Amino acid sequence: RRRLAALLEAEGGGESGRGGDPGDGPDGDGPGPAAVTVDGLLAGREGPGRDEEGAYALDLLAVLDAPQLDAERAAMLVEAVPDGARLVLSGDPHLLGSAGAGQVLADLLAARVCPQVVSRTPDPGPVGELVSGIGIGELNQVEAPGREVVIVPVRDAGEAVHRTVQLVADSVPRALGVPAGLTQVITPGHGGAAGTRVLNAALKERLNPGPGRFGGFDPGDRVAHSPVPGHTALGTVVSGDEEGLRLDCSGRAVTVPRGQVARTVRHGWAITAHQATGTRWPAAVVVLPGDAVPALSRAWVYTAFGRGERHLSVVHGVDQALPRAVERIPAPERTTRLRTLLRAQAAQAAPPREAAG
Repeated sequence: RRRLAALLEAEGGGESGRGGDPGDGPDGDGPGPAAVTVDGLLAGREGPGRDEEGAYALDLLAVLDAPQLDAERAAMLVEAVPDGARLVLSGDPHLLGSAGAGQVLADLLAARVCPQVVSRTPDPGPVGELVSGIGIGELNQVEAPGREVVIVPVRDAGEAVHRTVQLVADSVPRALGVPAGLTQVITPGHGGAAGTRVLNAALKERLNPGPGRFGGFDPGDRVAHSPVPGHTALGTVVSGDEEGLRLDCSGRAVTVPRGQVARTVRHGWAITAHQATGTRWPAAVVVLPGDAVPALSRAWVYTAFGRGERHLSVVHGVDQALPRAVERIPAPERTTRLRTLLRAQAAQAAPPREAAG
């Protein structure tokens, strides 16, 4: 949201210089933010507000990162778009899909019931070149004279954890000037010998040691807050008290009740690729331990490797499973009825053909 708001402001198209600050919106005194989040729009925290019939007061709704729309949220958005307005869905179909049910953008593309515009502009530099190749099933070696892409081979999970901490805390800051707070670690799962739990424990010990006096967390800890399955907000612990754990999630203050902390908050130095989708960092460290092989697919690798804007380090312990996944294993197909329903609806709405003379 902040990146889009900055671009809109630079082009002169944003209504607010605040770029989506909390508090701007239907109840604020000033103009609304240049860009809002889907969750904020649906919850009524952000955006133009609704009329008496529940429709948004807008003429155009453009949704970025549309592959992340599950069927439920997509339906809520469509129902709230007023008659005569335009809905534009934009997104990279190569990315991992939504955490919730459905594959709305993929079904719309396959059904071909609405106009489609293809615009593929690869990200510049070695990271962009690498990710573009992965998108078409090729894992290419790229020239990285500024160490934009670094492969770190490891023999086992223990070495993977050690090298990951070393990269985040020492190597990336020293070589590239990217501080640890702007480097994100991505790994296939929460469990395992080099999953998020193990990596976060090691990273906390190195980057923000403390007793965990607020339900296992300390001020300054990076966290991932998932109030409901499939919806994750990344943030930082501010404090804690009897009311709960207080977080700063991209500038929005969130208080997690004490009884929900253990269930909904994890440390966030290391997250999964699904949790990272839709967000980018100056540097990313992707960890591929040996037990990660079953989770690998082209979509997973494409998503994880594309999270770093300036730098990508790959802690590589899967040998030939990585190029094999990129070349041969697409994302698992989801079974939905949406494209069938869309085609049937389009056929019913089409004008009858004139009989041949």
